[in-house]
Amino acid sequence: MTETHDYQLRRNGFGKLEFMGPDGEIHTGVVPVRAFPISAPADGIALVDPYGHELAWINELGDLPEEPRKLVETELAQREFMPVITRIVSVASFATPSTWQVETDRGAATLILKGEEDIRRLTPPALLIADSHGIHFLIPDRSALDQHSRRILDRFL
Repeated sequence: MTETHDYQLRRNGFGKLEFMGPDGEIHTGVVPVRAFPISAPADGIALVDPYGHELAWINELGDLPEEPRKLVETELAQREFMPVITRIVSVASFATPSTWQVETDRGAATLILKGEEDIRRLTPPALLIADSHGIHFLIPDRSALDQHSRRILDRFL
């Protein structure tokens, strides 16, 4: 594990992220992984090889020089897709599985909730909802939702 910034990051000709450590060894297909993706997304990021071995630890993303920081941010954006629910429009049934029509920060979406256990409580008042396709939807503050959305959500909590 490298704790200082004595490594280099770059993209190879195939668009894969490459890591070159202080020993000169090049690792291709490096993936940044957030330790706390919701509560502290810019703090605690591991750079891991394709086998899951940690190559470097980034305490704070803002501490990286501009070029490697942009590479890590781009890689994280491509890999992480977590729409934020801003409104629950309707639910087809209050029994699961149920189809939800929601509005998100990325537009309208339909999700299928397999069971109540797919709604995870995070640090209050946040919720994480996993749909049947494995997409995670975030509600950062359920009390900030409109009354109609809160009423629907309360039936599942």
